[in-house]
Order: sequence, then C-alpha cells, then structure tokens
Amino acid sequence: MTTQGEVVAKLRCWFTDRLPDGVFEEITDVVVDREEITVIGRIPPPKLAKDASEAECATAMDRWIKEFRERTRDARIAVAREAEHLFGRKVSWGVRCGDRKQVFTTLSVPVMTRLRQPERQVLDLLVDAGVARSRSDALAWCVRLVGKHAESWLADLREAVRQVERVRAIGPHTD
Repeated sequence: MTTQGEVVAKLRCWFTDRLPDGVFEEITDVVVDREEITVIGRIPPPKLAKDASEAECATAMDRWIKEFRERTRDARIAVAREAEHLFGRKVSWGVRCGDRKQVFTTLSVPVMTRLRQPERQVLDLLVDAGVARSRSDALAWCVRLVGKHAESWLADLREAVRQVERVRAIGPHTD
C-alpha cells in the first residue's frame, strides 16, 4: 500500500522532471485529493525600489504573479494535460513569491452530506444572516472556519494519519 507521503513525493518528482527549466525555482508543495493535484512552485520576487511603499509592493507583486501566470501558461497546460491523462485528476497551479502564496483556478467539487435538523438550522441561520447565499455556501464557510481555527489540531491529525500509513506499510502482509 502506497502512503500519501509517497504519492506526493512521486508527483513532486514527476512534475519537476516535466516542467521546463525556469518555470519555478522549485516546487514547494504538491497537494493531492481524489479529484485534483495542486502544484505550487516558488518564483523569485520582483525587483523593487528600497523605498517602495507597502501598496506599491503589493501592486508590483500582483503584476509579477499575473505576468508569470500568462508567460508560463502554455508550458503548464501541456504538463497538466499529460498529468491529467496519466493520473486521472485535474491539475491546478499556484505560486509562492516571497511570503505570498497565490493559487490559480482550482476545482470546486460538490460534496454530499446528510444533516440532522440542528445542523441544518445552523446553516439556515448563516443564510438568514447573509453570511452565506445558500446552505451549500454556509457549509463551505463552516469548513473554512474549522480549517482556520483548528490548524494545529488538523496538523496533528495529518501526522497521525501519516503514522498509520507508515505502520500499515511495514505491517504483516498475508499472501
């Protein structure tokens, strides 16, 4: 059984081998789920005047990332097509530039769930209050909120899953 960490490592190598030189300084992150592979690469920051204001820096960074996205589009599309055929998942791209991370177009996948009345009432309250446009938006809002406020717990959970994968990989095998 292949672990999630092994899958990510293989994909990082695969994308590193396929991308033309100069697209990224390095691939910093590969995130995989059932539907999508997201590849994040580092690009050098733009050259800025020493006395540039925070607003000027932000504007320059936006332009720099936009220019990178347009300039590398054809190369990234070609690699994505090959990967989508080979791995059966859509490929999304993003960049790290300085302390900024920007992910380009990603999938929005419907997820079905069954909720009891108390949970539905929470979603309906979020809709009634104008926090969300629909129950679906409200549920997505809840998931983002949990992800934001429970990051250390989620990190511990991810590590526990990695440990289970390692134990399964070395465990007894029956023939």
